[in-house]
Amino acid sequence: MGKIIFYEDRNFGGRHYECMSDCADLSSYFSRCNSIRVESGCFMIYERPNYSGHQYFLSRGEYPDYQRMMGMGMTGDMIRSCRMIPSYRGSYRMRIYERENFGGQMHELMDDCESFQDRYRMSDCQSCHVMDGHWLMYEQPHFRGRMMYMRPGEYRSFRDMGYSNTRFMSMKRIVDSC
Repeated sequence: MGKIIFYEDRNFGGRHYECMSDCADLSSYFSRCNSIRVESGCFMIYERPNYSGHQYFLSRGEYPDYQRMMGMGMTGDMIRSCRMIPSYRGSYRMRIYERENFGGQMHELMDDCESFQDRYRMSDCQSCHVMDGHWLMYEQPHFRGRMMYMRPGEYRSFRDMGYSNTRFMSMKRIVDSC
């Protein structure tokens, strides 16, 4: 079970809202968010309702001025949904594909990959199939830049998911801290 608390002001001040599950639209609970405390579990927070827009991964800890920590231009009035990442203790397995609809080169991963280009000579990843585990995919090598949460399922086209100008170049498993 996870628990995240959103605060209107920095340093955990002002009105707050506690959440222990997925929430597709947070706008009725607060107008802005400037600090966050994750008491247990891991969460993805999103800039738009229905789990869309930029995503940010938060594990257990305190974020007294999360905007400065994120450094990606997300303001306090832009947190609109959150998703709890379930705890997982099994094996990890994912297939990545060079092209949409599982086309082009295919590689199967069971651990973190700092760079698709270095490991597989693969310059682009446009679809994937997550068989086991929960993963974070990043637009830059070495787990940097914009990220996307991947749970078990088929992802036929990142472009159709709103990532038309994004190339994913690294990924890591979400382990232990959740």
